[in-house]
Amino acid sequence: MDFVRSHVLVCGGTGCTSSGSQKVIDALEKELAAQGIDKEVKVVKTGCFGLCAVGPIVIVYPEGAFYSGITENEVPEIVSEHLVKGRIVTKYLYKEAVEENGVKSLNEVDFYKKQLRVALRNCGVIDPENINDYIAFDGYQALGKCLTEYTPEDVIKIINDSGLRGRGGGGFPTGRKWQFTHDAVGDKKYVACNADEGDPGAFMDRSVLEGDPHSIIEAMAIAAYAVGADQGYVYIRAEYPIAVKRLRIAIEQARELGLLGKNIFGTDFNFDLDIRLGAGAFVCGEETALLNSIEGHRGEPRTRPPFPAIKGLFGKPTLLNNVETYANITQIILKGAEWFASLGTEKSKGTKVFALGGKINNTGLVEIPMGTTLREVVYDIGGGIPNGKKFKAAQTGGPSGGCIPASMIDIPIDYDSLLEIGSMMGSGGLIVMDEDTCMVDIAKFFLEFTVDESCGKCSPCRVGTKRLLELLTKITDGNATMEDLDKIEELSETIKSSSLCGLGQTAPNPVLSTLKYFRDEYIAHIVDKKCPAGVCKNLLQFSIIQDKCKKCSLCQKNCPVGAIEGSREEGFKIDTSKCIKCGVCISKCHFDAIEKK
Repeated sequence: MDFVRSHVLVCGGTGCTSSGSQKVIDALEKELAAQGIDKEVKVVKTGCFGLCAVGPIVIVYPEGAFYSGITENEVPEIVSEHLVKGRIVTKYLYKEAVEENGVKSLNEVDFYKKQLRVALRNCGVIDPENINDYIAFDGYQALGKCLTEYTPEDVIKIINDSGLRGRGGGGFPTGRKWQFTHDAVGDKKYVACNADEGDPGAFMDRSVLEGDPHSIIEAMAIAAYAVGADQGYVYIRAEYPIAVKRLRIAIEQARELGLLGKNIFGTDFNFDLDIRLGAGAFVCGEETALLNSIEGHRGEPRTRPPFPAIKGLFGKPTLLNNVETYANITQIILKGAEWFASLGTEKSKGTKVFALGGKINNTGLVEIPMGTTLREVVYDIGGGIPNGKKFKAAQTGGPSGGCIPASMIDIPIDYDSLLEIGSMMGSGGLIVMDEDTCMVDIAKFFLEFTVDESCGKCSPCRVGTKRLLELLTKITDGNATMEDLDKIEELSETIKSSSLCGLGQTAPNPVLSTLKYFRDEYIAHIVDKKCPAGVCKNLLQFSIIQDKCKKCSLCQKNCPVGAIEGSREEGFKIDTSKCIKCGVCISKCHFDAIEKK
Protein backbone atom coordinates (compact mmCIF):
# COMPACT_ATOMS: atom_id res chain seq x y z
CA MET A 1 0.00 0.00 0.00
CA ASP A 2 1.24 3.47 -0.88
CA PHE A 3 1.27 6.02 1.93
CA VAL A 4 0.89 9.72 1.13
CA ARG A 5 1.24 12.86 3.20
CA SER A 6 -1.75 14.71 1.75
CA HIS A 7 -5.09 13.89 0.17
CA VAL A 8 -6.78 16.32 -2.20
CA LEU A 9 -10.49 15.54 -2.40
CA VAL A 10 -12.31 16.95 -5.41
CA CYS A 11 -16.08 16.76 -5.79
CA GLY A 12 -17.04 14.51 -8.70
CA GLY A 13 -20.81 14.79 -8.31
CA THR A 14 -23.01 15.93 -11.17
CA GLY A 15 -23.14 19.55 -10.00
CA CYS A 16 -19.39 20.05 -9.68
CA THR A 17 -18.70 17.96 -12.78
CA SER A 18 -20.91 20.31 -14.79
CA SER A 19 -18.91 23.21 -13.33
CA GLY A 20 -15.62 21.73 -14.52
CA SER A 21 -14.29 19.64 -11.63
CA GLN A 22 -12.74 17.07 -13.99
CA LYS A 23 -10.61 19.85 -15.48
CA VAL A 24 -9.50 20.71 -11.94
CA ILE A 25 -8.54 17.07 -11.31
CA ASP A 26 -6.58 16.89 -14.56
CA ALA A 27 -4.79 20.15 -13.73
CA LEU A 28 -3.96 18.94 -10.21
CA GLU A 29 -2.46 15.69 -11.45
CA LYS A 30 -0.44 17.51 -14.09
CA GLU A 31 0.85 20.13 -11.65
CA LEU A 32 1.70 17.61 -8.94
CA ALA A 33 3.75 15.64 -11.46
CA ALA A 34 5.49 18.82 -12.63
CA GLN A 35 6.39 19.66 -9.01
CA GLY A 36 7.62 16.10 -8.43
CA ILE A 37 5.20 15.38 -5.57
CA ASP A 38 2.67 13.18 -7.33
CA LYS A 39 3.79 10.20 -5.20
CA GLU A 40 3.35 12.18 -1.99
CA VAL A 41 -0.07 13.70 -2.68
CA LYS A 42 -3.11 11.72 -3.77
CA VAL A 43 -6.00 13.26 -5.71
CA VAL A 44 -9.35 11.61 -4.97
CA LYS A 45 -12.53 12.17 -6.97
CA THR A 46 -15.38 11.89 -4.47
CA GLY A 47 -19.13 12.26 -4.52
CA CYS A 48 -21.09 15.37 -3.57
CA PHE A 49 -19.95 17.42 -0.54
CA GLY A 50 -23.39 19.02 -0.38
CA LEU A 51 -22.66 22.72 -0.80
CA CYS A 52 -23.41 22.76 -4.52
CA ALA A 53 -23.74 26.55 -4.68
CA VAL A 54 -19.95 27.04 -4.47
CA GLY A 55 -18.58 24.19 -6.60
CA PRO A 56 -16.23 22.91 -7.75
CA ILE A 57 -15.09 22.11 -4.23
CA VAL A 58 -11.55 21.01 -3.33
CA ILE A 59 -10.58 19.96 0.20
CA VAL A 60 -6.99 19.33 1.22
CA TYR A 61 -6.24 17.01 4.15
CA PRO A 62 -4.83 16.76 6.76
CA GLU A 63 -5.36 20.53 7.13
CA GLY A 64 -9.00 20.34 6.07
CA ALA A 65 -8.63 23.43 3.88
CA PHE A 66 -11.98 23.98 2.15
CA TYR A 67 -11.44 25.60 -1.25
CA SER A 68 -14.54 26.63 -3.21
CA GLY A 69 -15.28 27.76 -6.75
CA ILE A 70 -11.97 26.38 -7.96
CA THR A 71 -11.04 26.24 -11.65
CA GLU A 72 -7.91 24.90 -13.31
CA ASN A 73 -6.52 28.46 -13.22
CA GLU A 74 -6.12 28.40 -9.42
CA VAL A 75 -4.54 24.96 -9.31
CA PRO A 76 -0.85 25.94 -9.88
CA GLU A 77 -0.92 28.41 -6.98
CA ILE A 78 -2.67 25.94 -4.64
CA VAL A 79 -0.11 23.25 -5.48
CA SER A 80 2.97 25.49 -5.24
CA GLU A 81 1.89 27.34 -2.10
CA HIS A 82 -0.14 24.82 -0.14
CA LEU A 83 1.11 21.41 -1.22
CA VAL A 84 4.76 22.33 -1.76
CA LYS A 85 5.39 25.13 0.78
CA GLY A 86 2.66 24.30 3.28
CA ARG A 87 0.99 27.72 3.10
CA ILE A 88 -2.82 27.61 2.76
CA VAL A 89 -4.03 29.97 0.02
CA THR A 90 -6.71 31.75 2.05
CA LYS A 91 -8.06 33.84 -0.84
CA TYR A 92 -9.45 30.69 -2.46
CA LEU A 93 -10.98 29.28 0.72
CA TYR A 94 -14.74 29.16 1.20
CA LYS A 95 -15.66 32.51 2.76
CA GLU A 96 -16.72 31.05 6.13
CA ALA A 97 -13.73 28.72 6.39
CA VAL A 98 -11.19 31.48 7.09
CA GLU A 99 -10.14 32.14 10.69
CA GLU A 100 -7.43 34.33 12.20
CA ASN A 101 -5.51 31.36 13.55
CA GLY A 102 -6.09 28.93 10.70
CA VAL A 103 -9.03 27.41 8.88
CA LYS A 104 -12.40 26.10 9.95
CA SER A 105 -13.09 22.45 9.34
CA LEU A 106 -15.97 21.45 7.14
CA ASN A 107 -18.20 20.63 10.12
CA GLU A 108 -17.68 24.08 11.65
CA VAL A 109 -19.07 25.93 8.64
CA ASP A 110 -22.67 27.13 9.12
CA PHE A 111 -23.95 24.99 6.25
CA TYR A 112 -22.83 21.80 8.01
CA LYS A 113 -23.15 22.69 11.73
CA LYS A 114 -26.73 21.51 12.17
CA GLN A 115 -26.49 18.60 9.77
CA LEU A 116 -26.03 14.97 10.74
CA ARG A 117 -24.81 12.84 7.86
CA VAL A 118 -25.97 9.23 8.10
CA ALA A 119 -27.22 8.39 4.62
CA LEU A 120 -24.59 10.80 3.21
CA ARG A 121 -21.81 9.71 5.57
CA ASN A 122 -19.38 8.65 2.82
CA CYS A 123 -20.35 11.21 0.17
CA GLY A 124 -17.44 13.59 -0.30
CA VAL A 125 -15.26 11.31 1.84
CA ILE A 126 -14.36 8.26 -0.26
CA ASP A 127 -13.59 7.41 -3.86
CA PRO A 128 -16.89 5.84 -4.98
CA GLU A 129 -15.11 3.86 -7.71
CA ASN A 130 -12.75 2.14 -5.26
CA ILE A 131 -14.24 -0.65 -3.15
CA ASN A 132 -11.21 -0.54 -0.83
CA ASP A 133 -12.15 2.98 0.21
CA TYR A 134 -15.62 1.76 1.16
CA ILE A 135 -14.22 -1.21 3.05
CA ALA A 136 -11.84 1.11 4.93
CA PHE A 137 -14.93 2.91 6.29
CA ASP A 138 -16.49 -0.30 7.69
CA GLY A 139 -17.90 -1.34 4.34
CA TYR A 140 -19.52 -4.79 4.15
CA GLN A 141 -19.05 -5.35 7.89
CA ALA A 142 -22.81 -5.08 8.41
CA LEU A 143 -23.48 -7.73 5.77
CA GLY A 144 -20.90 -10.03 7.32
CA LYS A 145 -22.45 -9.50 10.74
CA CYS A 146 -25.93 -10.34 9.48
CA LEU A 147 -24.82 -13.49 7.68
CA THR A 148 -22.72 -14.87 10.53
CA GLU A 149 -24.43 -13.60 13.70
CA TYR A 150 -28.09 -12.91 12.93
CA THR A 151 -31.03 -14.87 11.59
CA PRO A 152 -33.26 -13.17 9.00
CA GLU A 153 -35.81 -12.64 11.78
CA ASP A 154 -33.14 -10.92 13.91
CA VAL A 155 -32.33 -8.50 11.08
CA ILE A 156 -35.99 -7.60 10.55
CA LYS A 157 -36.43 -7.01 14.30
CA ILE A 158 -33.47 -4.62 14.33
CA ILE A 159 -34.91 -2.63 11.43
CA ASN A 160 -38.34 -2.65 13.07
CA ASP A 161 -36.97 -1.51 16.43
CA SER A 162 -35.00 1.32 14.79
CA GLY A 163 -38.21 3.03 13.67
CA LEU A 164 -36.89 3.59 10.14
CA ARG A 165 -39.65 4.69 7.77
CA GLY A 166 -39.47 4.66 3.99
CA ARG A 167 -37.73 7.73 2.63
CA GLY A 168 -39.44 7.57 -0.78
CA GLY A 169 -42.48 9.64 0.15
CA GLY A 170 -45.17 7.82 2.10
CA GLY A 171 -43.12 7.01 5.19
CA PHE A 172 -44.29 3.40 5.57
CA PRO A 173 -42.41 1.54 8.36
CA THR A 174 -39.48 -0.22 6.67
CA GLY A 175 -39.34 -3.17 9.07
CA ARG A 176 -43.02 -3.96 8.48
CA LYS A 177 -42.50 -3.98 4.72
CA TRP A 178 -39.55 -6.37 5.18
CA GLN A 179 -41.67 -8.56 7.46
CA PHE A 180 -44.51 -8.74 4.91
CA THR A 181 -42.10 -9.88 2.20
CA HIS A 182 -40.40 -12.34 4.53
CA ASP A 183 -43.77 -13.90 5.45
CA ALA A 184 -45.06 -14.07 1.87
CA VAL A 185 -45.19 -17.51 0.32
CA GLY A 186 -43.17 -17.95 -2.88
CA ASP A 187 -40.56 -20.17 -4.45
CA LYS A 188 -38.69 -17.05 -5.61
CA LYS A 189 -38.39 -13.58 -4.10
CA TYR A 190 -36.81 -10.33 -5.25
CA VAL A 191 -35.51 -7.10 -3.75
CA ALA A 192 -35.57 -3.89 -5.76
CA CYS A 193 -34.29 -0.35 -5.34
CA ASN A 194 -36.23 2.66 -6.56
CA ALA A 195 -33.60 5.09 -7.88
CA ASP A 196 -35.93 6.76 -10.38
CA GLU A 197 -36.25 10.11 -8.51
CA GLY A 198 -38.28 12.22 -10.92
CA ASP A 199 -39.37 15.18 -8.77
CA PRO A 200 -38.34 18.59 -10.13
CA GLY A 201 -35.34 19.84 -8.16
CA ALA A 202 -34.65 16.51 -6.43
CA PHE A 203 -31.17 14.96 -6.53
CA MET A 204 -30.80 13.13 -3.22
CA ASP A 205 -30.77 9.53 -4.44
CA ARG A 206 -28.60 10.41 -7.41
CA SER A 207 -26.01 11.91 -5.09
CA VAL A 208 -25.93 8.84 -2.82
CA LEU A 209 -25.37 6.55 -5.80
CA GLU A 210 -22.69 8.86 -7.19
CA GLY A 211 -20.87 9.15 -3.88
CA ASP A 212 -21.44 5.84 -2.10
CA PRO A 213 -22.84 3.12 -4.38
CA HIS A 214 -21.52 0.21 -2.28
CA SER A 215 -23.74 1.26 0.65
CA ILE A 216 -26.79 0.48 -1.50
CA ILE A 217 -25.37 -2.82 -2.74
CA GLU A 218 -24.58 -3.93 0.82
CA ALA A 219 -27.98 -2.85 2.14
CA MET A 220 -29.82 -4.66 -0.66
CA ALA A 221 -27.86 -7.83 0.12
CA ILE A 222 -28.87 -7.50 3.79
CA ALA A 223 -32.49 -6.98 2.76
CA ALA A 224 -32.34 -10.02 0.46
CA TYR A 225 -31.00 -12.15 3.31
CA ALA A 226 -33.77 -10.91 5.60
CA VAL A 227 -36.67 -11.60 3.22
CA GLY A 228 -35.31 -14.70 1.46
CA ALA A 229 -34.42 -13.28 -1.96
CA ASP A 230 -31.48 -14.12 -4.18
CA GLN A 231 -31.84 -11.55 -6.95
CA GLY A 232 -32.04 -7.77 -6.87
CA TYR A 233 -32.63 -4.94 -9.31
CA VAL A 234 -31.73 -1.26 -9.13
CA TYR A 235 -34.13 0.77 -11.25
CA ILE A 236 -32.35 4.00 -12.14
CA ARG A 237 -33.12 6.61 -14.74
CA ALA A 238 -30.79 6.77 -17.72
CA GLU A 239 -30.43 10.56 -17.26
CA TYR A 240 -28.08 9.82 -14.34
CA PRO A 241 -24.97 8.74 -16.31
CA ILE A 242 -22.46 9.29 -13.49
CA ALA A 243 -24.55 7.35 -11.00
CA VAL A 244 -25.13 4.53 -13.50
CA LYS A 245 -21.42 4.30 -14.30
CA ARG A 246 -20.35 4.18 -10.65
CA LEU A 247 -23.04 1.70 -9.72
CA ARG A 248 -21.91 -0.62 -12.52
CA ILE A 249 -18.31 -0.35 -11.38
CA ALA A 250 -19.32 -1.06 -7.77
CA ILE A 251 -21.37 -4.14 -8.73
CA GLU A 252 -18.44 -5.58 -10.70
CA GLN A 253 -16.03 -4.88 -7.83
CA ALA A 254 -18.36 -6.56 -5.33
CA ARG A 255 -18.63 -9.61 -7.59
CA GLU A 256 -14.85 -9.84 -7.93
CA LEU A 257 -14.44 -9.92 -4.14
CA GLY A 258 -17.22 -12.46 -3.67
CA LEU A 259 -19.54 -9.95 -1.99
CA LEU A 260 -22.13 -10.65 -4.66
CA GLY A 261 -22.75 -14.08 -6.15
CA LYS A 262 -22.62 -17.53 -4.56
CA ASN A 263 -21.83 -18.42 -0.91
CA ILE A 264 -21.20 -14.87 0.27
CA PHE A 265 -18.88 -14.75 3.33
CA GLY A 266 -18.60 -18.54 3.14
CA THR A 267 -22.28 -19.05 3.94
CA ASP A 268 -25.03 -20.63 1.90
CA PHE A 269 -26.45 -17.18 1.05
CA ASN A 270 -26.51 -16.34 -2.66
CA PHE A 271 -27.37 -12.92 -4.05
CA ASP A 272 -26.72 -11.01 -7.25
CA LEU A 273 -27.71 -7.61 -8.52
CA ASP A 274 -28.57 -6.09 -11.89
CA ILE A 275 -29.40 -2.61 -13.18
CA ARG A 276 -32.48 -1.63 -15.14
CA LEU A 277 -32.50 1.79 -16.81
CA GLY A 278 -35.61 3.94 -16.80
CA ALA A 279 -36.47 6.26 -19.69
CA GLY A 280 -37.41 9.17 -17.45
CA ALA A 281 -41.14 8.64 -16.88
CA PHE A 282 -42.21 10.27 -13.62
CA VAL A 283 -44.88 7.62 -13.05
CA CYS A 284 -42.18 4.94 -12.81
CA GLY A 285 -41.36 6.32 -9.39
CA GLU A 286 -44.64 4.67 -8.31
CA GLU A 287 -43.77 1.20 -7.09
CA THR A 288 -46.05 -0.92 -9.29
CA ALA A 289 -45.30 1.10 -12.43
CA LEU A 290 -41.61 0.64 -11.66
CA LEU A 291 -42.04 -3.13 -11.41
CA ASN A 292 -43.93 -3.17 -14.72
CA SER A 293 -41.05 -1.30 -16.32
CA ILE A 294 -38.43 -3.71 -14.95
CA GLU A 295 -40.42 -6.54 -16.50
CA GLY A 296 -40.24 -4.78 -19.87
CA HIS A 297 -43.84 -3.58 -19.93
CA ARG A 298 -45.25 -0.08 -20.26
CA GLY A 299 -44.66 1.92 -17.08
CA GLU A 300 -48.22 2.02 -15.73
CA PRO A 301 -49.42 1.38 -12.18
CA ARG A 302 -51.19 -1.79 -11.17
CA THR A 303 -54.29 -2.02 -9.04
CA ARG A 304 -53.47 -2.71 -5.40
CA PRO A 305 -53.98 -5.04 -3.58
CA PRO A 306 -52.16 -7.32 -4.06
CA PHE A 307 -49.17 -5.30 -2.93
CA PRO A 308 -45.64 -6.01 -4.24
CA ALA A 309 -44.70 -7.77 -0.99
CA ILE A 310 -47.23 -10.44 -1.95
CA LYS A 311 -47.18 -10.27 -5.75
CA GLY A 312 -44.49 -8.07 -7.27
CA LEU A 313 -41.84 -8.69 -9.91
CA PHE A 314 -42.84 -11.50 -12.28
CA GLY A 315 -45.70 -12.29 -9.91
CA LYS A 316 -43.32 -13.10 -7.03
CA PRO A 317 -43.03 -11.46 -3.56
CA THR A 318 -40.86 -8.36 -3.92
CA LEU A 319 -39.34 -5.91 -1.48
CA LEU A 320 -38.99 -2.37 -2.84
CA ASN A 321 -37.28 0.50 -1.01
CA ASN A 322 -35.75 3.70 -2.33
CA VAL A 323 -32.06 4.65 -2.28
CA GLU A 324 -32.11 6.76 0.88
CA THR A 325 -33.95 4.08 2.84
CA TYR A 326 -31.28 1.53 1.93
CA ALA A 327 -28.52 4.07 2.72
CA ASN A 328 -29.48 3.92 6.42
CA ILE A 329 -29.51 0.13 6.77
CA THR A 330 -25.83 -0.67 7.35
CA GLN A 331 -25.48 2.01 10.03
CA ILE A 332 -28.51 0.64 11.87
CA ILE A 333 -26.98 -2.85 11.81
CA LEU A 334 -23.54 -1.66 12.97
CA LYS A 335 -24.62 0.94 15.55
CA GLY A 336 -27.85 -0.64 16.72
CA ALA A 337 -31.55 0.08 16.59
CA GLU A 338 -31.40 2.15 19.79
CA TRP A 339 -28.83 4.51 18.27
CA PHE A 340 -30.98 5.23 15.22
CA ALA A 341 -34.17 5.48 17.30
CA SER A 342 -32.46 8.11 19.49
CA LEU A 343 -32.26 10.44 16.48
CA GLY A 344 -35.20 12.50 15.28
CA THR A 345 -38.66 12.63 16.87
CA GLU A 346 -40.97 10.12 18.54
CA LYS A 347 -42.70 9.07 15.31
CA SER A 348 -40.06 10.12 12.76
CA LYS A 349 -36.74 8.53 13.61
CA GLY A 350 -33.34 9.26 12.13
CA THR A 351 -32.39 11.90 9.59
CA LYS A 352 -33.74 13.11 6.26
CA VAL A 353 -31.83 14.19 3.16
CA PHE A 354 -33.16 17.21 1.26
CA ALA A 355 -32.21 18.79 -2.03
CA LEU A 356 -32.37 22.45 -1.07
CA GLY A 357 -33.08 24.74 -4.02
CA GLY A 358 -35.02 27.73 -5.29
CA LYS A 359 -34.61 31.21 -3.79
CA ILE A 360 -31.92 30.26 -1.29
CA ASN A 361 -28.27 31.30 -0.92
CA ASN A 362 -26.82 27.87 -0.15
CA THR A 363 -28.23 25.59 -2.81
CA GLY A 364 -27.24 22.01 -2.16
CA LEU A 365 -27.73 18.68 -0.47
CA VAL A 366 -28.46 18.64 3.26
CA GLU A 367 -29.13 15.90 5.82
CA ILE A 368 -30.83 16.92 9.05
CA PRO A 369 -32.21 15.14 12.10
CA MET A 370 -35.98 14.71 11.87
CA GLY A 371 -37.66 17.50 13.84
CA THR A 372 -35.30 20.24 12.67
CA THR A 373 -37.43 23.31 11.93
CA LEU A 374 -37.93 24.81 8.50
CA ARG A 375 -36.47 28.08 9.83
CA GLU A 376 -33.20 26.33 10.71
CA VAL A 377 -33.01 24.81 7.24
CA VAL A 378 -33.74 28.08 5.43
CA TYR A 379 -31.64 30.48 7.50
CA ASP A 380 -29.05 28.54 9.51
CA ILE A 381 -28.18 25.95 6.84
CA GLY A 382 -29.45 27.58 3.65
CA GLY A 383 -28.02 31.01 4.47
CA GLY A 384 -31.31 32.84 3.94
CA ILE A 385 -32.92 34.39 0.89
CA PRO A 386 -30.80 36.17 -1.78
CA ASN A 387 -30.85 39.96 -2.07
CA GLY A 388 -32.50 40.45 1.31
CA LYS A 389 -35.89 39.27 0.05
CA LYS A 390 -38.53 37.92 2.42
CA PHE A 391 -39.23 34.21 2.78
CA LYS A 392 -42.71 33.45 1.44
CA ALA A 393 -43.10 29.68 1.29
CA ALA A 394 -41.37 26.33 0.85
CA GLN A 395 -42.56 23.45 -1.27
CA THR A 396 -41.84 19.95 0.00
CA GLY A 397 -42.71 16.72 -1.74
CA GLY A 398 -42.50 18.08 -5.29
CA PRO A 399 -45.60 17.66 -7.48
CA SER A 400 -47.11 15.43 -4.79
CA GLY A 401 -46.48 17.84 -1.93
CA GLY A 402 -47.71 21.17 -0.69
CA CYS A 403 -46.54 24.65 0.23
CA ILE A 404 -45.57 25.69 3.75
CA PRO A 405 -46.30 29.42 4.28
CA ALA A 406 -43.98 31.84 6.09
CA SER A 407 -46.34 31.84 9.08
CA MET A 408 -45.39 28.20 9.68
CA ILE A 409 -41.64 28.52 9.25
CA ASP A 410 -41.06 27.14 12.75
CA ILE A 411 -42.75 23.84 11.97
CA PRO A 412 -40.60 20.78 12.74
CA ILE A 413 -39.83 18.77 9.62
CA ASP A 414 -41.18 15.28 10.17
CA TYR A 415 -43.76 13.04 8.52
CA ASP A 416 -46.75 13.83 10.72
CA SER A 417 -46.22 17.57 11.14
CA LEU A 418 -46.08 18.09 7.38
CA LEU A 419 -49.16 15.94 6.75
CA GLU A 420 -51.12 17.93 9.32
CA ILE A 421 -50.67 21.15 7.33
CA GLY A 422 -51.45 19.62 3.94
CA SER A 423 -47.89 19.00 2.78
CA MET A 424 -45.77 15.85 2.83
CA MET A 425 -42.17 14.77 3.22
CA GLY A 426 -41.95 13.28 -0.25
CA SER A 427 -38.62 11.98 -1.43
CA GLY A 428 -36.83 15.13 -0.28
CA GLY A 429 -37.07 18.06 -2.66
CA LEU A 430 -37.32 21.37 -0.78
CA ILE A 431 -37.92 24.42 -2.96
CA VAL A 432 -37.73 27.84 -1.27
CA MET A 433 -39.78 30.78 -2.57
CA ASP A 434 -39.43 34.50 -1.86
CA GLU A 435 -41.80 37.47 -1.96
CA ASP A 436 -41.54 37.72 -5.76
CA THR A 437 -43.11 34.27 -6.25
CA CYS A 438 -46.68 33.96 -7.48
CA MET A 439 -48.28 31.05 -5.66
CA VAL A 440 -50.92 30.54 -8.35
CA ASP A 441 -48.13 30.27 -10.90
CA ILE A 442 -46.28 27.77 -8.66
CA ALA A 443 -49.37 25.56 -8.42
CA LYS A 444 -49.74 25.80 -12.20
CA PHE A 445 -46.07 24.85 -12.71
CA PHE A 446 -46.37 21.63 -10.70
CA LEU A 447 -49.68 20.75 -12.31
CA GLU A 448 -48.22 21.26 -15.79
CA PHE A 449 -45.52 18.77 -14.83
CA THR A 450 -48.09 16.23 -13.61
CA VAL A 451 -50.20 16.60 -16.75
CA ASP A 452 -47.14 16.00 -18.94
CA GLU A 453 -46.07 12.98 -16.88
CA SER A 454 -49.45 11.29 -16.42
CA CYS A 455 -49.32 7.75 -17.80
CA GLY A 456 -52.93 8.10 -18.95
CA LYS A 457 -54.15 4.79 -17.57
CA CYS A 458 -56.95 6.23 -15.42
CA SER A 459 -59.28 9.04 -16.44
CA PRO A 460 -59.28 10.96 -13.11
CA CYS A 461 -55.57 11.67 -13.60
CA ARG A 462 -55.47 11.74 -17.40
CA VAL A 463 -58.52 14.01 -17.86
CA GLY A 464 -58.99 15.52 -14.41
CA THR A 465 -55.55 17.10 -14.15
CA LYS A 466 -55.95 18.66 -17.61
CA ARG A 467 -59.28 20.23 -16.61
CA LEU A 468 -57.66 21.43 -13.39
CA LEU A 469 -54.81 23.01 -15.36
CA GLU A 470 -57.31 24.74 -17.67
CA LEU A 471 -58.99 26.32 -14.64
CA LEU A 472 -55.65 27.54 -13.26
CA THR A 473 -54.75 28.96 -16.68
CA LYS A 474 -58.04 30.86 -16.72
CA ILE A 475 -57.00 32.44 -13.43
CA THR A 476 -53.49 33.44 -14.53
CA ASP A 477 -54.90 34.78 -17.81
CA GLY A 478 -57.42 36.94 -15.97
CA ASN A 479 -60.50 35.17 -17.37
CA ALA A 480 -61.72 33.30 -14.27
CA THR A 481 -64.67 33.90 -11.95
CA MET A 482 -65.07 33.10 -8.26
CA GLU A 483 -67.13 30.06 -9.25
CA ASP A 484 -63.97 28.60 -10.77
CA LEU A 485 -62.42 28.36 -7.29
CA ASP A 486 -65.29 26.10 -6.21
CA LYS A 487 -64.79 24.00 -9.34
CA ILE A 488 -61.07 23.68 -8.59
CA GLU A 489 -61.68 22.43 -5.07
CA GLU A 490 -64.40 19.99 -6.16
CA LEU A 491 -62.31 18.62 -9.04
CA SER A 492 -59.23 18.30 -6.82
CA GLU A 493 -61.09 16.18 -4.29
CA THR A 494 -62.44 13.96 -7.08
CA ILE A 495 -58.94 13.40 -8.50
CA LYS A 496 -57.57 12.62 -5.04
CA SER A 497 -60.25 10.07 -4.22
CA SER A 498 -60.51 8.24 -7.55
CA SER A 499 -57.07 8.15 -9.22
CA LEU A 500 -55.48 4.72 -9.56
CA CYS A 501 -52.06 5.40 -8.03
CA GLY A 502 -50.45 7.63 -5.45
CA LEU A 503 -49.10 10.05 -8.02
CA GLY A 504 -52.57 10.84 -9.37
CA GLN A 505 -54.05 10.93 -5.89
CA THR A 506 -51.54 13.56 -4.75
CA ALA A 507 -51.46 15.62 -7.96
CA PRO A 508 -53.89 18.28 -6.62
CA ASN A 509 -51.87 18.85 -3.42
CA PRO A 510 -49.92 21.91 -4.66
CA VAL A 511 -53.21 23.49 -5.79
CA LEU A 512 -55.08 22.75 -2.58
CA SER A 513 -52.25 23.89 -0.29
CA THR A 514 -51.76 27.19 -2.12
CA LEU A 515 -55.53 27.74 -2.08
CA LYS A 516 -55.55 27.09 1.66
CA TYR A 517 -52.71 29.43 2.58
CA PHE A 518 -52.66 31.95 -0.28
CA ARG A 519 -56.32 32.24 -1.23
CA ASP A 520 -56.02 36.04 -1.30
CA GLU A 521 -53.65 35.73 -4.28
CA TYR A 522 -56.19 33.66 -6.19
CA ILE A 523 -58.87 36.25 -5.41
CA ALA A 524 -56.58 39.10 -6.54
CA HIS A 525 -56.09 37.36 -9.89
CA ILE A 526 -59.83 36.80 -10.31
CA VAL A 527 -61.43 39.93 -8.85
CA ASP A 528 -58.76 42.62 -9.25
CA LYS A 529 -57.26 41.12 -12.42
CA LYS A 530 -53.81 41.61 -10.86
CA CYS A 531 -50.92 39.32 -10.01
CA PRO A 532 -49.59 40.63 -6.65
CA ALA A 533 -46.14 39.19 -7.35
CA GLY A 534 -46.00 40.64 -10.87
CA VAL A 535 -45.40 37.27 -12.50
CA CYS A 536 -48.49 36.43 -14.59
CA LYS A 537 -47.90 38.33 -17.84
CA ASN A 538 -51.51 38.63 -18.98
CA LEU A 539 -52.34 40.53 -15.80
CA LEU A 540 -49.43 42.96 -15.95
CA GLN A 541 -49.42 46.58 -17.08
CA PHE A 542 -46.12 48.32 -17.83
CA SER A 543 -45.96 52.10 -17.50
CA ILE A 544 -43.36 54.86 -17.33
CA ILE A 545 -43.15 56.93 -14.16
CA GLN A 546 -42.81 60.40 -15.61
CA ASP A 547 -41.26 61.96 -12.48
CA LYS A 548 -38.42 59.45 -12.60
CA CYS A 549 -37.90 59.32 -16.36
CA LYS A 550 -34.71 61.05 -17.56
CA LYS A 551 -35.77 60.83 -21.22
CA CYS A 552 -32.63 58.93 -22.14
CA SER A 553 -34.55 56.81 -24.69
CA LEU A 554 -32.80 53.53 -23.72
CA CYS A 555 -36.15 51.85 -23.18
CA GLN A 556 -37.39 52.89 -26.60
CA LYS A 557 -34.21 51.81 -28.37
CA ASN A 558 -34.30 48.34 -26.80
CA CYS A 559 -38.02 47.57 -27.03
CA PRO A 560 -38.24 44.61 -29.46
CA VAL A 561 -41.77 45.45 -30.67
CA GLY A 562 -41.70 49.26 -30.81
CA ALA A 563 -44.25 49.63 -28.03
CA ILE A 564 -42.64 52.75 -26.52
CA GLU A 565 -43.71 55.98 -28.18
CA GLY A 566 -42.45 59.55 -27.86
CA SER A 567 -39.20 61.48 -28.07
CA ARG A 568 -36.48 62.85 -25.81
CA GLU A 569 -38.09 66.28 -26.03
CA GLU A 570 -41.67 65.22 -25.29
CA GLY A 571 -41.06 62.18 -23.11
CA PHE A 572 -42.12 58.55 -23.51
CA LYS A 573 -45.10 56.33 -22.85
CA ILE A 574 -45.87 52.64 -23.40
CA ASP A 575 -48.55 51.58 -25.87
CA THR A 576 -50.12 48.72 -23.88
CA SER A 577 -51.79 47.30 -27.00
CA LYS A 578 -48.35 46.59 -28.49
CA CYS A 579 -46.47 45.69 -25.30
CA ILE A 580 -45.59 41.99 -25.00
CA LYS A 581 -44.50 42.41 -21.35
CA CYS A 582 -41.04 40.98 -21.94
CA GLY A 583 -39.41 43.21 -19.32
CA VAL A 584 -36.55 44.44 -21.53
CA CYS A 585 -37.43 48.06 -20.82
CA ILE A 586 -37.17 47.50 -17.06
CA SER A 587 -33.80 45.80 -17.38
CA LYS A 588 -32.40 48.64 -19.52
CA CYS A 589 -33.70 51.55 -17.42
CA HIS A 590 -31.05 52.83 -14.96
CA PHE A 591 -33.47 55.04 -13.03
CA ASP A 592 -36.26 52.65 -11.94
CA ALA A 593 -38.63 54.71 -14.05
CA ILE A 594 -40.67 51.79 -15.37
CA GLU A 595 -43.08 49.88 -13.20
CA LYS A 596 -45.20 46.81 -13.68
CA LYS A 597 -48.40 46.38 -11.76
